[in-house]
Amino acid sequence: MLHEIGTSSALLGFFGGMGMQEMAIIGVIAILLFGKNLPGVAKTFGKYYGDFKRGLSDIQSEFHSATREVEDSVDAGYSSKSSPTQFDDYDDFEEASAPKFEPPPQSSTPEKSELT
Repeated sequence: MLHEIGTSSALLGFFGGMGMQEMAIIGVIAILLFGKNLPGVAKTFGKYYGDFKRGLSDIQSEFHSATREVEDSVDAGYSSKSSPTQFDDYDDFEEASAPKFEPPPQSSTPEKSELT
């Protein structure tokens, strides 16, 4: 019974926010299209849907195992028993050198009496 509840909630999640009217319209169209073959079509659809879900779960498990392998290798790199890497040269940098500002040399300014 619990498995049926999980399946029905997954099925309802698959259909999204469809109401009873939309589902009835789809049912009528399915009956018109497939008629007596509707049970066989539904069985085939269920089989393909199950195969799709199995394939999807296989891909997800492969992805999770690959992610775990990468995380384990990264963790192993950080927890090595050798001495930790020291970054002593981190602060060893040359100061940026910029030309120093030198004011222009003082030229002799002519007096007012010389200008007139």
